[in-house]
Amino acid sequence: MGRLSYPSAVIALAAFAAAPLAAQAKDKDAADRAPQFQAVLNCRGIADSAQRLACYDAAAAKMGEAESHGEIVVIDRAQATQAHREAFGLHVPSLSFVTRALKPEDVNRVDGVVEAFRTDINGRYTFVLEGGAVWRQISGDLNRPPKHGSKVQVRHGSLDSFLMNVDGQPSIKVHRDQ
Repeated sequence: MGRLSYPSAVIALAAFAAAPLAAQAKDKDAADRAPQFQAVLNCRGIADSAQRLACYDAAAAKMGEAESHGEIVVIDRAQATQAHREAFGLHVPSLSFVTRALKPEDVNRVDGVVEAFRTDINGRYTFVLEGGAVWRQISGDLNRPPKHGSKVQVRHGSLDSFLMNVDGQPSIKVHRDQ
């Protein structure tokens, strides 16, 4: 066996070093999945067509049964987006799995429409958005008061805070109440 050239040796060493990391990432992904779903994915590695089909048939049957009994829940991206939108701003770490399939810009902000608003004794606004989310103004000032139908964008700020733009005005700091 001949010696590897320097570039080939570096590439081979990098591939050798990366293999355990790739396996760990694969194992982590597998650990995050429902076992019934992971069983379906495991069938892909079977070389023999008949055995692979038998594996898929058995795993799909178990997955279907688990879903019908409520042991697993399958959602698509639209459902994940809706769930995230409804929970945005609330501290619900157990729902973080919902955002795995979403783009970062979809996770870090939501757009909404003001359904209702009111002011408190200090002149701060509380906004009720379509869908029921309630956001309370913490600081900042609006140049123009909001109105029914105002377009808002709420996004993550620094240190777990949230910023809201109302009809394109400069942002105000807000907190999600409901």
